[in-house]
Amino acid sequence: MTDAEKLLWSRIRGKQLNGLQFYRQKIIGNTIADFYCPKTRLVIEIDGGQHYSAEGKEKDRLRDEKMARAGITVFRFSDREVLEDLESVLGKLWTGL
Repeated sequence: MTDAEKLLWSRIRGKQLNGLQFYRQKIIGNTIADFYCPKTRLVIEIDGGQHYSAEGKEKDRLRDEKMARAGITVFRFSDREVLEDLESVLGKLWTGL
């Protein structure tokens, strides 16, 4: 896990976020989600630099569309967002649940 993933995981594991169980590195179809909550059908992705190239953005867009068709909501945050403003990230997740 990246530093950002470790930090977020430290705050969502063990049902710390609204009493919900999250799993890390969860296989969903032919992809691996950074974090997944089956009860709310929510995926959390923490994006590093490779996600911001044209190719990375397109790959993520297609993946998010596939998840949406399966009834799964995807929240994406940058590494920087998590590392510099974790409370805001947690607030967005709390509001989105």
